[in-house]
Amino acid sequence: MSRILLFTGKGGTGKTTVSAATAVCAANLGYKTLAISTDSAHSLGDSLERELGPEPVLVSKNLWAQESNILYNIEKHWGTIKKWLAALMAWRGLDEIVAEEVAVLPGMEEVANLLWVYYYEQEQNYDVVVVDCAPTAESLRLLTLPEVAGWWFKKLLPVGRKLMPIATPIVNRVTDMPLPDKEILDSVEELFNRLEGLRVLLSDPKKTSIRLLVNPEKMVIKEAQRTYAYLNLYGYPTDAVVCNRIIPARADGAYFEKWKKAQAGYLRDIEERFSPLPVMRVPLLDTEAVGLKRLAEVGEYLYGGSDPTQVFFEGQPINIEHNDGLYTLTMKLPFVAKGDVSLLQSGDELIITIGNQRRSIILPQVLLERQVKEAKFESGELKVIFEEDQ
Repeated sequence: MSRILLFTGKGGTGKTTVSAATAVCAANLGYKTLAISTDSAHSLGDSLERELGPEPVLVSKNLWAQESNILYNIEKHWGTIKKWLAALMAWRGLDEIVAEEVAVLPGMEEVANLLWVYYYEQEQNYDVVVVDCAPTAESLRLLTLPEVAGWWFKKLLPVGRKLMPIATPIVNRVTDMPLPDKEILDSVEELFNRLEGLRVLLSDPKKTSIRLLVNPEKMVIKEAQRTYAYLNLYGYPTDAVVCNRIIPARADGAYFEKWKKAQAGYLRDIEERFSPLPVMRVPLLDTEAVGLKRLAEVGEYLYGGSDPTQVFFEGQPINIEHNDGLYTLTMKLPFVAKGDVSLLQSGDELIITIGNQRRSIILPQVLLERQVKEAKFESGELKVIFEEDQ
């Protein structure tokens, strides 16, 4: 079984360095390790001082690295779908080359990048896969795509399969517009199955851990809080926070004293706000952390010689309990105020909205015939109480 480690956070917090350092540590412990960047602005190769490509490149003993490429990825994962979209747009009058480019729809890049993780898990190519994610906003969209896309595929794909055999002969009589055939619908279904498998993989705390990058700065901490709340909303396991670029105690002078005092307050804040998650600390280095030797030193700060693939914190984001005839669904939503959340029960779904993020939870059979009686917040947890069975 592979271990999947994803590093995400606000841009500029040092995700690439920490990801690469973690991969180097894992490889040095004997794990067959892959470091992969899903950020379109790649810097993983610069950190490792190696020329990387869209397929894994051997960097050192037990260590491979890869920088994903959007066009290569889409051809590999869903070339059939893209060819049909390009043909459809060309039929609408777009230049063939332009149609090829426009056929790369928003969201395709994120999905195609992350599907590598699912592919490597299925193939069992590596013991450890370390993912250098895009900055927080892109990573959130990337991580929620399996669930969002899954909803569309479940609703629309069966309808498309039923309608196409009937509609195709009729449409072909009046137009030469390219319609999705069985091969294309099969490709869409295969893509959905991969996305569903990816969602299950990313939600499994025994296989996957997400680690949040922060700097001891107010705005960065706030963004990390929001990220952590959304990760809990979607059931993705976070097992640690990495606080990077802490000014070391040996830095002298009045200028550094002011910074150290401010950072000390923010460090206490991080420890309190993200408790019980462990907080790993990396000091501000005197030179760039580039190359295998320097990255190993960063790894020593992070893990102190311990195994970086271990699960540093285990917790269940969603729990259902039965007491006194009532069922209570509990979801951990740290850093969220009561007024920020809205609930809607629709059939077998409980829809939870926080800001502009929404999650649809499929309710278990025991809750389908029960209506929500009460919802309340207690100690960073949303508790949804369902009425007794009538």
